[in-house]
Amino acid sequence: MISLHKANFLSVSGRPIGSTYLQRRSPVVVRVAVGPSTGRSGDGNGVVLREDVREGVVAASAVDLTETSTVTVGGVEDVYGEDAATEDQLVTPWALSVASGYSLLRNPRHNKGLAFSEKERDAHYLRGLLPPTVVSQELQLTSLLVYSIRQIKKMVHNIRQYQVPLQKYVAMMDLQERNEKLFYRLLIDNVEELLPVVYTPTVGEACQKYGSIFRRPQGLFISLKEKGRVLEVLKNWPQRNIQVIVVTDGERILGLGDLGCQCLPVTIDVGTNNEKLLNDEFYIGLRQRRATGQEYAELMHEFMSAVKQIYGEKVLIQFEDFANHNAFDLLAKYGSTHLVFNDDIQGTASVVLAGLIAAQKLARKSLADHTYLFLGAGEAGTGIAELIALEISKQTNICLEEARKKIWLVDSKGLIVNSRMESLQHFKKPWAHEHEPINGLLDAVKTLKPTVLIGSSGVGRTFTKEVVEAMATFNERPIILALSNPTSQSECTAEAAYTWSKGRAIFASGSPFNPVEYNGETFTPGQANNAYIFPGFGLGLMISGAIRVHDDMLLAACKCLHFLGGYTYGAYRLPPEALAAQVTEEHFAKGLLYPPFKNIRKISAHIAANVAAKAYELGLATQLPQPDNLVKYAESCMYKPAYRAYR
Repeated sequence: MISLHKANFLSVSGRPIGSTYLQRRSPVVVRVAVGPSTGRSGDGNGVVLREDVREGVVAASAVDLTETSTVTVGGVEDVYGEDAATEDQLVTPWALSVASGYSLLRNPRHNKGLAFSEKERDAHYLRGLLPPTVVSQELQLTSLLVYSIRQIKKMVHNIRQYQVPLQKYVAMMDLQERNEKLFYRLLIDNVEELLPVVYTPTVGEACQKYGSIFRRPQGLFISLKEKGRVLEVLKNWPQRNIQVIVVTDGERILGLGDLGCQCLPVTIDVGTNNEKLLNDEFYIGLRQRRATGQEYAELMHEFMSAVKQIYGEKVLIQFEDFANHNAFDLLAKYGSTHLVFNDDIQGTASVVLAGLIAAQKLARKSLADHTYLFLGAGEAGTGIAELIALEISKQTNICLEEARKKIWLVDSKGLIVNSRMESLQHFKKPWAHEHEPINGLLDAVKTLKPTVLIGSSGVGRTFTKEVVEAMATFNERPIILALSNPTSQSECTAEAAYTWSKGRAIFASGSPFNPVEYNGETFTPGQANNAYIFPGFGLGLMISGAIRVHDDMLLAACKCLHFLGGYTYGAYRLPPEALAAQVTEEHFAKGLLYPPFKNIRKISAHIAANVAAKAYELGLATQLPQPDNLVKYAESCMYKPAYRAYR
């Protein structure tokens, strides 16, 4: 997955380390120091970060040595000069020390390649280390995209020449390791084209082959070997003011299962039960069976405690790709003590509910008028079901238990019913309704006659022709959501859904599908992509200084996808700033349930504003006073990958 707010998922905004400016004409010892120590002692004294002996001119750019050198906009510190609100200010290219010369060109955060000006080349000892041409960032982007697509060879800067998606992914990661700003600028300007490369579906294959394509580590790896030393490991990360952490144990990557030690920012490596990985000579993780029970719980608790100790109360911990048995327990255990969010449970639920709210106009039914049938009763399925029930309860003023009765779930053993209660996992029990047992999905469809069919099973092609045709027999506009990722695991393709329903299906999927021509019409499938939600959701928590996540914040986020100036269906009115509120009449005419992804930064700003407003309303915000215009404030705090002038 990918964050659009900062250069990494480990979003940082810490204080800079000061420096002195030295220039001499003799062998000298340069000590670059000052500022509060970020070492392990925590004594607050200055520390020597680099000691060099050089002949000739030695220099390090200078900054103010006091804490006033930190740029603060509202409550979000922007010490790297990467937010829109500070783009006109001069910045210092910090590494562990002030980067210059060869080290500056090898620093992906500060490298500008050929865009270094003549003045900067002199100031930072770059003469002779670059060709003489000076080009703009815009011209660099053009050179990345305009070369003809012929041979797949060594030119990693030409993303479009690659025919194989995984090669494009590797080329993008190579660019990120060379020049972060150019990477994110390229991604932002071409997000609809490149998101499928760096996110689903290509990222699934990248995870499967991570050991083979591994180049250099990004983020932290915390394994059982570090048990008892997690705080020490976290202190090895160079920045201190961390705002967002995405963490996984790799047990349930997309719909691909246990992939062990993987490529998210923080990986908790407790082993893997994947025999293929255990026998793979290129596997980079622990070669042992997964730890469970007390050993697993103790390592996770040590991690959660250490994060709070070193980064504070307001760091957001996003759980990603944990298996069902751990995902629900972790969310329940730490939801009341930490700022935590599970993207698979809560993020997926928000984006799907947003699509269903938008679908009200096409189906001409309110949420409460539908009957819902899920294939899959894990994190995604039960998370979506619970948020739908919560929204129905709020709309109709019925109790949550009564709202749940409109929703049915099918797992690997058939329809979840009361007679199975004793054998059900705890998170499935609220969905065990009174009914005769039904074994298969097709029989459940024919018996329950759902108006909405949602797939979250992780099993591909389970929405068969018979299932889709059955949905179309008793629904004028059947809503079919095939959410499992990657594309190979999708319950059905867009073409199958439109063809088998004779063009009447309202369809969206988890992975992208191309437009479909049927009977002279072109249908554009929507993508229920979690990336609509989690960047804006996280930003909203950050700008408000929220200390806990509340279900009402999820509802506030999902209602931000559909802009009709306050579209009304029945008694339910969508606020104009609300994800469901970003879908226009033009989008509806194409059958889209979600707005184009090219507008993701605008969408994320509105989602952040809605989430922040809800945090203030609930009394969970600590960033006071509340900004007058939360949308503009959110936009000003967004990462902006523009080259800045260096001192």
